[in-house]
Parts: sequence; C-alpha cells; structure tokens
Amino acid sequence: MSDGTCPPAEETFTEPRPALRAPPTTVVDHGALAALVHRLAADGVAGFVVCATTGEAPLLSDAERVEVLGTIKSATTLPLVMGASGSTADDVLRRADAAMAHAPDAFMVTPPPYLRPSQDALRAFFTTIADALPAPLVVYDIPARTGVRVELDTLLALAAHPNIVGLKDCGGRVEQTEALIADGRLQVLCGNDDEWFSTRCLGGAGAIAASAHVRTDLWVAFDRALAGGDLAAGRALWRQLKPLAVGLFDEPSPAPVKALLAAQGECANELRAPLTTASPNLTARLRELVAALPARA
Repeated sequence: MSDGTCPPAEETFTEPRPALRAPPTTVVDHGALAALVHRLAADGVAGFVVCATTGEAPLLSDAERVEVLGTIKSATTLPLVMGASGSTADDVLRRADAAMAHAPDAFMVTPPPYLRPSQDALRAFFTTIADALPAPLVVYDIPARTGVRVELDTLLALAAHPNIVGLKDCGGRVEQTEALIADGRLQVLCGNDDEWFSTRCLGGAGAIAASAHVRTDLWVAFDRALAGGDLAAGRALWRQLKPLAVGLFDEPSPAPVKALLAAQGECANELRAPLTTASPNLTARLRELVAALPARA
C-alpha cells in the first residue's frame, strides 16, 4: 500500500478470524471489598459510589459490576450511587436495569467517552437516560477522561429535569462550580480532590473522593467542619491533608490509593491491565505523608 490507499475490506479480511478476548488476570476480592466498606462506614462516610473511576469499572465485566454492587449492598445500609456509564443511552439503561436487582439509590453517568458529542447531543443523551431511569441521576462531568465538557448552560438546562439531582464536578472551572451552587437545583459534589476545600466553602454538597479511602476519619472530620461552618478547623485539616490529595494523583488513579490500602493490609496491590501498580518511589512518599498526619481526628 505504498500509494497510501487502502484496499476494500472484502479483499483484505476474507479469512475467518476468531474473536479474541484475554481473560482477566485478577478476580474481584469480595471479602476485602466488604471489609473495606465496613471500615469506611465506621469512619463516618455518608455513602458509596460503586463502579466509577476508582473502582476500575471500565475493566469489569457487566456481570462483575452487578456482583460488586451486591457485595456492597449486603455490607452497608448507607446510600449507594451506581456508576452506569456507556457510549449510548441504551448501554447506560441496560446496565442500570441489571443493577436494579440490588436497588441502588441513584445512578452516576458520564458523557459518552471518546465520541465528544455536541452540547445539544449531551442534553438529549442525559434527558433520555433520566426519563427512563427508575432512580435519580447524577451527571459526572470529567472532560479529562471523556474528551468533552458539560458546559454551564447544558447543566442548567438539565437541572430542570426532576430526575437529575446532582453533579460530580471534575470540570475544573471554579466559575462554573460557583454558578451551579448559586443556582441551587443540583447538588454539586466535588470530584477533583484538590478542589474539595474550595467547593465546600462555596456551598457545595460534599465530595466523591478517592482520597477519602485513606485516613477516612480525617477527611470526614474535615468535611463536617466545613459543613458546620467551622472554617478554622476545616482549613487546618485541609492544610494537613492536601499534600496527600495531590500525591494520590501523581500517577494514574486508582493505583496510588490501592498501594496505600495494600500497605494497610486491606487489599492486594494489583490492578487489571493495562493499568499498573504505583511506583515504589511514589508509594514510599505517600506512606511518609500518611505517617505525618495526626494520629486521630
């Protein structure tokens, strides 16, 4: 093909080829998962988000996702938000229908990854899903992973839908965050851990935070201080915790979080390919940051 052209497909792919799928090299440790849920609940978290970024959801089969939700449902009575993202509304609703076997309290959905739909298309996508979902919808704006931003006007339009109740905000635009909080129709939950302090101070409803897996007691104390108006206590805890929140994202998530949980004996330090474990240097630095934190909240 030196002339830069490509021959018709029927001339190239005439031989049968088997559909290949490498089996996963790891299995879900449901015992460790249930124990982690018990510990996090005892440390005071308000609820759980299941099968989102930190839970390695894109690397789980649909059946595994439902099994994970079932394990967590059996381990806690706290509210559960189920991740159900997909490339089409039909994909999302199929996953949501399967998850309803364990009755999550809400669903969280990103824009379709890679496709970069227009804002009109995003409004139609989320509206179609919200119309059909049997539980409330939390929109997950994370342009770094999906390739498209959910703009302010789009979110304000979606806020009029009675079944769209919240936003996990990883957009990184403080002006948009503030405008949505001021509008008041969506619960704005911080999704970028290093913005937790500012979002809470602006009036945000809380955070969905990977960092809160580690020293959960301190993160809960920090969040409760700000929610209760104790800015001095919240600010003091934030100054201690922020280096950890930043360091946990110095390599692709969730590898750093899992490295620390493994160091605490709470799970195995392994991820499914193509993800890899955190480097020894980062793990050592994170362990030093944790060791420097106060003994208790």
